[in-house]
Amino acid sequence: MENGSTERWRVRVNERLNKTSETTIRGTLAKIIRNLNKDDPRPTVPLGHGDPSKFPCFRTTPVAEDAIVDAVRSAKFNSYIPSVGILPARRAIADYLSRDLPYALSADDVYLALGCNQAIELILTVLASRGANILLPRPGFPHYEARAEYLQLEVRHFDLNPEKGWEVDLESVEALADENTAAIVIINPGNPCGSVYTHQHLKKIAETARKLGILVIADEVYHHLTFGTNPFVPMGAFGSIVPVITLGSISKRWLVPGWRLGWLVTCDPNGILRKLGVVECIVGCIEMTSDPTTFIQGAIPHILEKSGEEFFSKTIDTLRVAACTCYDRIKEIPCIICPNKPEGSMFVMVKLNISSLEDINDDVEFCLKLAKEESVIVLPGTAVGMRNWLRVTFAIDLSTLEDGLERIKGFCQRHAKKK
Repeated sequence: MENGSTERWRVRVNERLNKTSETTIRGTLAKIIRNLNKDDPRPTVPLGHGDPSKFPCFRTTPVAEDAIVDAVRSAKFNSYIPSVGILPARRAIADYLSRDLPYALSADDVYLALGCNQAIELILTVLASRGANILLPRPGFPHYEARAEYLQLEVRHFDLNPEKGWEVDLESVEALADENTAAIVIINPGNPCGSVYTHQHLKKIAETARKLGILVIADEVYHHLTFGTNPFVPMGAFGSIVPVITLGSISKRWLVPGWRLGWLVTCDPNGILRKLGVVECIVGCIEMTSDPTTFIQGAIPHILEKSGEEFFSKTIDTLRVAACTCYDRIKEIPCIICPNKPEGSMFVMVKLNISSLEDINDDVEFCLKLAKEESVIVLPGTAVGMRNWLRVTFAIDLSTLEDGLERIKGFCQRHAKKK
């Protein structure tokens, strides 16, 4: 047998990993980025990924930076820590979230994670019992689908209605659920839609979930990033109606996605999650995972307590201007329709009129050719469950945003079918 032969080796890989990784936003964007023309002298315009931290106009507050430095220099956070997170950080997050709730959370309700993605992985792992299914929004955040597929947790999709501000179609939710349904995921403020749900709509969701006997997983990573008519209302406000698992992080509101500090919080004043064994299972799952960096945990109390309103207001004002600019410029682009002006998060969903384009068959091909010809990266809607739509981020420098949208306009004009 030759030295380079693989015949003798019994190694087998988990092929599900290759399949699931392709469905993530990172996997999709990596494919599009590989199609960039390296000879194009123009800078690449990144309208596909929600990471504004690369732009000076979206820098985090010095309060957060100084808190990290102080935590490192204190030498108090160099050791191993409890898997659920250090007590001061958990207590600070409980106090921070309680500001918006009709009841008080305690440190025991808070579990720290390596960003919101790990919090997603934790709760789906907890709920992935044999034969279980989970209700996910379409369009949505594909990390849920990827992780569910890896866990062999059945996914059932309910639709969000673009004609009603991307509200949940509650009738379809009731039709989808059965005795094996564990939970429904609600992303608010919305990624990828830029929607912000009203208090009334969220209450209806809670009442529907209670009727079905299922938990609500509230993905609120974009909490308080709202700039339209609807204020942010946490799903936990309805914790007395239905048990709520809130997922969040400092990534978006503090503009530090690379710091990887997130949380999973049980908003359940009636104690149902503990009685069902969910809390015990969460702790058991966390015992088998990695912890967020200790010095970032150490900095959290100061970050949450001392960050000023001026910093948050500046971020909101910048996002508001960018969202309005994005919406107005998209209206000038042939073949693209924007059904709703974004009111929150950092994204907007727009619909492609494929029939008006020459030599472009779907949203994926649109994005691949756009990258090659214009060096603009946009996420195809297929990645978030909506074929022939696009997800566009406006959380970038304003001049770069305008440049990118102008390139898309030129691209669409060149590829328009001749009348």
